[in-house]
Amino acid sequence: MALILNIETSTDICSVCISRGAEVLSIRETPRSYSHSEVIAVFVDECLKEADMSAKDLDAVSISRGPGSYTALRIGAATAKGICFAVDIPLISVGTLDALAGSVMHLCGSNDLVIPMIDARRMEVYHAIYKNDFENIHEVEPIILDETTFSELSSYGKIHFCGDGVPKSKDILSVTNAHFHDIECSSLNMVPLSNEKFDKKIFEDIAYYEPNYYKGANITVQKKNILR
Repeated sequence: MALILNIETSTDICSVCISRGAEVLSIRETPRSYSHSEVIAVFVDECLKEADMSAKDLDAVSISRGPGSYTALRIGAATAKGICFAVDIPLISVGTLDALAGSVMHLCGSNDLVIPMIDARRMEVYHAIYKNDFENIHEVEPIILDETTFSELSSYGKIHFCGDGVPKSKDILSVTNAHFHDIECSSLNMVPLSNEKFDKKIFEDIAYYEPNYYKGANITVQKKNILR
């Protein structure tokens, strides 16, 4: 069974775990705080020590590829690439919304849907839609929430919403069959998909890999008056 370092930095939670097959050997996670650059290297080191191994023992590194925070995704990708280059192991990428959907898929009935959502600022979220057999029926897309959003899905059974876009959607959506789950991004959710990709040898080109940002960085430039 493969030893995989899983790194999740799509949102303001920084999460790192080491898995051997389905077994999680160690995990570190922050509370909700954009401190990825301060803690990610520490988390990797602590997880390796707790699992009683070094980076050379790893078979692969898996990174959550987005959508999500532009800066946080870049920090995660840079860390993953550095480890892969240093010890010559493959890089795996896992869709952030795929991993979130997988975390609630076991709750689905035959006519249910899963809609993972990542906060995209203001009233916008990144979302995708999956059937109970993990079939993706709507690719990743940003959407502005209002009371009519997802109303066309009322003919389905339960609609399972998860991710950090849930809190702001609860008071907006008028989906009568909605079920909201307090599940956010975690490296734990990546483990099944990381193992599947490792077994199928679906790896990224380490040199050219870039996260899927879907939107550019949110950069505000403060203008100053210049006296001439």
